[in-house]
Amino acid sequence: MSQPPRLSKRRQVRERVLQALYAYEASGDSVDHVLATIIRPAFEGDRTYLRFAERLFLKAADARTEADVLIDRHVENWDLSRIARTDRFVLWIAIAEFLYFEDIPPKVTLNEALEVARAFGTDNSPAFVNGVLDAVLRELRDSDRMKKSGRGLVESSNRSDSA
Repeated sequence: MSQPPRLSKRRQVRERVLQALYAYEASGDSVDHVLATIIRPAFEGDRTYLRFAERLFLKAADARTEADVLIDRHVENWDLSRIARTDRFVLWIAIAEFLYFEDIPPKVTLNEALEVARAFGTDNSPAFVNGVLDAVLRELRDSDRMKKSGRGLVESSNRSDSA
């Protein structure tokens, strides 16, 4: 029997943040409690990934209302309450990355969201998440709400305002 592939640390962070968002929404516990019981124990030996996990969880939890507005605009004939929780949380994480993580290329966010949706969602989750995120990404770019910098941002070279 072959071993399953090892997940990257950032993928592990995203999966743990998904679990933390699920616990936060289901339990009604405080953000501090969720950080202390779900996020910190998983990354206590690695400050870099602990900081990333804490920040991603906090930004996703904080931006969930804004994320839901964006999601709602791009799901046709679908009520937010009918979207699978895991799909919705994957979308929250990705939208938080689009909006607040300047150094993460959108393509990386999309790929990671699809992998997490594949691991935690249904057979239809990756296609659903991809469709919604493509539309959200287009809206954020068109409204100039997404600020990205750094290496690997091929999309930014296609803009007409380049020198």
